[in-house]
Amino acid sequence: MTIETAVILAGGAGLRMRPLTDDKPKVLVEVGGRPLLDWILTWLKQNEVRRAVIGVAYKSESIVEYLNRHPPGLEIEFSQHTVEGGTAQGFRLAIERHVNDSVFFGINGDELTNVRLQELGDFHKSGKKATATIAVSPLPSPFAVVDLNGSDVIGFHEKPTLQSVYVSVGVYVLQREITDYIPAVGDIERTTFPRLANEGKLRAYRHQGFWKTVNTIKDLGEVEKELHKVVDPFSSLEK
Repeated sequence: MTIETAVILAGGAGLRMRPLTDDKPKVLVEVGGRPLLDWILTWLKQNEVRRAVIGVAYKSESIVEYLNRHPPGLEIEFSQHTVEGGTAQGFRLAIERHVNDSVFFGINGDELTNVRLQELGDFHKSGKKATATIAVSPLPSPFAVVDLNGSDVIGFHEKPTLQSVYVSVGVYVLQREITDYIPAVGDIERTTFPRLANEGKLRAYRHQGFWKTVNTIKDLGEVEKELHKVVDPFSSLEK
């Protein structure tokens, strides 16, 4: 069964992207000539999602105005929360107010990826009963890795991908009962997911395709380099 609803968190103040976010939320900062949010909504449509609930906080009126001017071809609803409430408040309020589906996607609004969402959903539903599944990817090291033989340096690997270390890519499949595990404020990555893991109710889906976080101006430049390598990174990098 196709999962049709996604909750997108787009409420952060984007402090590390100032001055670009002085007058706009991070999701409206342009990446490769298009707002970050536009890339995300296009990817959702490509993956058969028909409805998006967007959790907004910082300069939320700008997001509403943008989508009114540029309808994305998805059913859109907005859920207001506070910047201080974190991802926990953002997800909790959006789910309680607007989501009746038993299973849906959760998306962090500062991630670009070509995760195949319906495959992720099938993976979640095919295994043991879990309250959430998170997409994970090998960690791209921001540093050069030094090869040692005792005290001798025998080589360098410039910013390699560490295949033995996995990190969350900010894309989730969530069951409706996830709200029982989400605190009123805070971050689900530090509260909800560790608790689910301790109870054996959290799964991981390994993603080997495209994934980039846009948190800083430096990230922005690196993401644009990746986007320019292919015509459509969200369909071409993972076959």
